[in-house]
Amino acid sequence: MSGFDLAGKRFLVTGVANKKSVAWQTAKRLEDEGAEVIFTVRSEARAETTAKLLAGREVHVCDVEHQDQIEALAAALGERSLDGLVHSIAFANYEEGMKPFHETQRADFLQAVDISCFSLVALARALEANLSAEGGASVVTISISTTTMAAENYGIMAPIKAALDSAVVFLAKSFGERAVRFNAVRAGLLKTSASAGIPGYLESYLFAEGATFRGSGLSTGEVADTALFLLSPRSSGINGQGIVVDAGMGSGYFDRALVERATRIER
Repeated sequence: MSGFDLAGKRFLVTGVANKKSVAWQTAKRLEDEGAEVIFTVRSEARAETTAKLLAGREVHVCDVEHQDQIEALAAALGERSLDGLVHSIAFANYEEGMKPFHETQRADFLQAVDISCFSLVALARALEANLSAEGGASVVTISISTTTMAAENYGIMAPIKAALDSAVVFLAKSFGERAVRFNAVRAGLLKTSASAGIPGYLESYLFAEGATFRGSGLSTGEVADTALFLLSPRSSGINGQGIVVDAGMGSGYFDRALVERATRIER
């Protein structure tokens, strides 16, 4: 018997890049629960690289920077109802490396907001009829555990995710009478292909691992498990929220071993 009452339900999962991505881990859990999953990828090139992973499944190309592609996705889905949507999309241009925040270029900031935040609004609007068809649909986006810590090697994404967290609340209100819920999984540092390309991320990950209460880092699967819960009827009373999943990292910065390591004087 399914533990989450998801058998026979239909979900749209965006942002699958590879088997390490939160989107894929969440989708796999949905399928294991007996749900039908429809996928979107950002480009034809990504469709090719994920072809083996997503073999035999319905996959649509949808670059959320282009409204016509979002509308084409809605048209392709037709009148099919969706029991939920997983929004796992984020991008920021770091081609010139990490810079002090005040040196952020307008175009880079607005692009990051468009892809990482406004895309949730745009998808919700385009798929409103699909999400509202049966009532009780759940939309889950992937955010970060804190947006007020000025981590230099995360660049401009913390302010962008802050906008995303706020958008979740306003979307929950906007769709409230349609019984569509919006929530965010606010994840701590993860080992993903995307994070591997961020300068200095590994060092931050190792520090964060030491700050967790258990002394081991957060896994992608743990984030996906939380997303699965929020997508299920088991979380029906949770709406407009951000659920922090960080293994205690946010409260463990004064761990004795970390303090000793930071204050150790070489002799």
